[in-house]
Amino acid sequence: MSTAKPLPVIPATSAARVLVVGDVMLDRYWFGEVNRISPEAPVPVVHVQRSEERPGGAANVARNAAALGAKVSLLSVVGNDEPAQALEKLLATDGVHTRLHRDPALSTTIKLRVLGRQQQLLRIDFENLPTHEILRNKLADFATLLPEHDVIVLSDYGKGGLAHIAEMIAMARAAGKTVLVDPKGDDYSKYSGASLLTPNRSELRQVVGQWRSEEDLVHKAQELRQSLDLDALLVTRSEEGMSLFRADGMVHEGTRAQEVFDVSGAGDTVIATLAVMLGAGCDLVDAMRLSNHAAGIVVAKLGTATVTLEEMLAE
Repeated sequence: MSTAKPLPVIPATSAARVLVVGDVMLDRYWFGEVNRISPEAPVPVVHVQRSEERPGGAANVARNAAALGAKVSLLSVVGNDEPAQALEKLLATDGVHTRLHRDPALSTTIKLRVLGRQQQLLRIDFENLPTHEILRNKLADFATLLPEHDVIVLSDYGKGGLAHIAEMIAMARAAGKTVLVDPKGDDYSKYSGASLLTPNRSELRQVVGQWRSEEDLVHKAQELRQSLDLDALLVTRSEEGMSLFRADGMVHEGTRAQEVFDVSGAGDTVIATLAVMLGAGCDLVDAMRLSNHAAGIVVAKLGTATVTLEEMLAE
């Protein structure tokens, strides 16, 4: 462990009211044994022995926030199909209030992972984009839900569910809400005016280019933060921990990971923990430190997973 500082006190998270908006998906896992190679092609034959389903994308952000004790709502677009029904059931079990718009022309995004001996062998994606009409209806619901929540998380997975994200940010900020964005792609102008962006290292590099030194990174990150009129920029840096850039400088937190098993969904845990801690009254630096701690716990788990308050307090 690279940081010896004691963790901040975890506030009363039940006071946090978090609205998550974004692209949801159903993560399906097929677990099996691999004992031979197919006679048809040089590929392993997986004898599937069990399967699991978990909420993914923005739905994983929502369930992470709920696992920490917050009141959580999720707004998204899904298909009128069986995976959407499975998602609703899973999220209800996780304590997330859902408002999922059904688009008959849309197939709910599925990410199917095939694993042999705990190693991912193959991932198969099923997806298409929602219609403009459904998205416009979602914007009206967003306006209705805003007054009931303190922190808004916009989880962009590039699947089309956040076509009106600039309007959502403007509406939320005008209402005095804290807006956290998990960005996607190389055009960050649509995120202008948000409270905080949480790109990972490779996502930031896609936008600002390669940096030659730590000083160069600070310069590029601060330049981006200012150009987008953000209160802060939080860059998650994998084994290097995370760095928070604000007008008054940078704060860095080293990684707390003990054992890295699977990094999928770690970004969801980070932004969900940030949202809950800010909604419960933490300042931004303490919220960052607690989210870094949560990330260190979740990467030791397989697949999209959550961190509970009990696990965080066990440190």
